[in-house]
Amino acid sequence: MSTVIEHPVQARLVAAAPRMTVIPSTMHYDTGDPFAVRMTFPGPATLEGVEVCWTFSRDLLAEGLRGPHGVGDVRVLPYAEGRTALEFHSPEGAAVVHVPTEEVRRFLAASAALVPFGGEHLHLDLDHDLARLMRDVI
Repeated sequence: MSTVIEHPVQARLVAAAPRMTVIPSTMHYDTGDPFAVRMTFPGPATLEGVEVCWTFSRDLLAEGLRGPHGVGDVRVLPYAEGRTALEFHSPEGAAVVHVPTEEVRRFLAASAALVPFGGEHLHLDLDHDLARLMRDVI
């Protein structure tokens, strides 16, 4: 059984100009994919005008609260004034958003109440996942 947390946050898009635009985004956690979190941005906030969802490690988000973390497409690091910076890199370019650190902490606490850190493997259904993978092979 999958349980989902959706936590709305007000992210601020960091642009080249000094003005930062507020983006109503949502952080998601689903016990069906216990190692991952998703962050969804609405269409009006993207270059293509369509909703964009980034999936990355819950551990990356937690570690990024303590210091710069990540070497791939998503990087998380503490920022001044109680904010956490999330950097999203793609072939089309990069975006940086700032999220209130307390909101990130609340989201992580809610996810840990469902699946404690280190206990993610207990929520995986490997038999089901393997059967799904093998279904197309046979």
